[in-house]
Amino acid sequence: METKYLLEKVRYCNSLTAYSRRKTIPVKVGDVIIGGDNPIVVQSMTTVDTMDTEGSVEQCIRMIEAGCQLIRITAPSIKEAENLRNIKEGLRKRGYNTPLVADIHFTPNAAEIAARIVEKVRINPGNYADKKKFEFIEYTDQSYQEELERIRERFLPLVRICKEHGTAMRIGTNHGSLSDRIMSRYGDTPLGMVESALEFLRICEEENYHDVVISMKSSNTQVMVQAYRLLVQKLDEGGFKPYPLHLGVTEAGDGEDGRIKSAVGIGTLLEDGLGDTVRVSLTEDPEFEAPVAKALVDRYENRTEHDFIPDLTHYPVNPFEYNRRDTIEVFNFGGTNVPRVIADISAVENITEKEMKHVGHFYLPELDKWKMNDLGADYVFSGSNPIPFMLPNGMKEIQHYAIWLNAEDQVNKFPALTLEEFREAEKLHYGLNFLMLSDQEVKEALHLLEGRKDVVVILHSYNLHTMPALRRAFFELMENHSILPVVVRVNYPQQDQDKTMLYAATDVGGLLIDGLGEGIMIGLGAYRGAPRPQILDQIKLHNSVSFGVLQAARTRMSKTEYISCPSCGRTLFDLQETTAMIRKRTDHLKGVKIGIMGCIVNGPGEMADADYGYVGSGKGKITLYKGKEVVKKSVPSEKAVDELIEIIRKDGMWIEPEA
Repeated sequence: METKYLLEKVRYCNSLTAYSRRKTIPVKVGDVIIGGDNPIVVQSMTTVDTMDTEGSVEQCIRMIEAGCQLIRITAPSIKEAENLRNIKEGLRKRGYNTPLVADIHFTPNAAEIAARIVEKVRINPGNYADKKKFEFIEYTDQSYQEELERIRERFLPLVRICKEHGTAMRIGTNHGSLSDRIMSRYGDTPLGMVESALEFLRICEEENYHDVVISMKSSNTQVMVQAYRLLVQKLDEGGFKPYPLHLGVTEAGDGEDGRIKSAVGIGTLLEDGLGDTVRVSLTEDPEFEAPVAKALVDRYENRTEHDFIPDLTHYPVNPFEYNRRDTIEVFNFGGTNVPRVIADISAVENITEKEMKHVGHFYLPELDKWKMNDLGADYVFSGSNPIPFMLPNGMKEIQHYAIWLNAEDQVNKFPALTLEEFREAEKLHYGLNFLMLSDQEVKEALHLLEGRKDVVVILHSYNLHTMPALRRAFFELMENHSILPVVVRVNYPQQDQDKTMLYAATDVGGLLIDGLGEGIMIGLGAYRGAPRPQILDQIKLHNSVSFGVLQAARTRMSKTEYISCPSCGRTLFDLQETTAMIRKRTDHLKGVKIGIMGCIVNGPGEMADADYGYVGSGKGKITLYKGKEVVKKSVPSEKAVDELIEIIRKDGMWIEPEA
């Protein structure tokens, strides 16, 4: 039985059913305004050494021309903070007025200099005035209060400088760098992240300083989403002003994985109208970040025009913690099973054994055997184009009902029925039938599903506001105590690959984050009739994206995860090259999380989620971690990957790659 939460107790956005941007106070950053009625602002961060003035200026220009509206530059010490003036002047001489943000971690003195030069400073509450030793200290109320007074004393000068110079500030909490004080009282939790920011925000408000933007970043998408939601609720509850939100997933990685992981976190929040500025953190050159952020943001330009979705009186999930929806097990769907991947191959006629490699299943003709990789689809939907050969044990076929009725094998093939077919059906599979429903049909189907233990629902929506429409349909099932497994099906027009990754990650990932969904299927309808090579490429993409979304939402770990920072002027080695090198040696380790950090700022804290860590600790020197614990210090970089593998091996997590 699901718990029902009063909406007022869990409210974190204007509406869970009608798209509506959260109304915030506007914060002026140079010529750019974040929040208020203004469009969502896209930003990124330089990777060139801040002391390289010309290199920084050139990179900033490339970023601006790629769509960047705000540029963040690291200022790890006083000399870098002072050089921000030269970078700013260099940009102005070239005709660029894009506001700059100084990124500050451990050096309040640098922040105070930067605040007089640039339009915004970013501070991280976990290490701005706190000493971080990863120690558990028992705080009394008095000692806790004394710490807060010390922070106030350290932080107040910056607040006053910002106020005097009209400089904005981002209070940017990171999941991995919460202070020992916060960890001791709240633990490694979304609430700890929120309270970390509120401690600093209270000081700003006491000084009547309100040019503040807040972020709650984590490399764990579930934690990140929960923290932002909780932040909004606590701001409302505490009588704070509605400050704008900066959205981002830290250390998302590169390529497809980085895009999908970013969209699961950022997209989920954008769907509910949260977020006023966005940064996508990719381990790639920064000019590649802005177009990805823009593709995410642009999706909401006309979102208010979506079809009506019935409102809610109660909320059957807790949006501040992860709980999987209760379901029965139907074959290998639901119950305690991981979410399943259904690959849609229905647009391919007479598919061959060789072409099944696009869904992770490889036929070896010389051995007459099949082999499956980490992205081997669980089921394939062939629709009206039945597969003309015998499938391996690791994969099952779903057919349109009319095809299945005439199939020779009605045991190892499974029927997919429309609501009308299901209502009229005289014959069904003995144990597993797929009912294809739109969100509009759920209410009508409820009485047909009562008491059934042989049905998996494949749920889709034609609503422009797809994720909330699907979420509402899940709630309808939950309100009526239906515990049948549900696979989420999404369909997109022919579009570029990045959009498919981002949209699927948002629409399905947003549900998975709340424990909704026992599988994923990306439809192929838009490619029916396209040239065969194009269809096969799309099948491969859809299959890969499906596994990527499940992994990014932390619901099915099928491959190695790399928590790699996006590089910046603090980085002590070539992050892209190093990430590629580590990936080449370790990407066969299923479900292992490896953190790759350019410097100690993004060290043990930022990669709080990783099993193993590779962190720059000096020029050509690497520190290796197991979790947050240092295992080896000052390892020469040319030996560091071998040493990392040795640590994984000693831990019993290493397997040899196949030849």
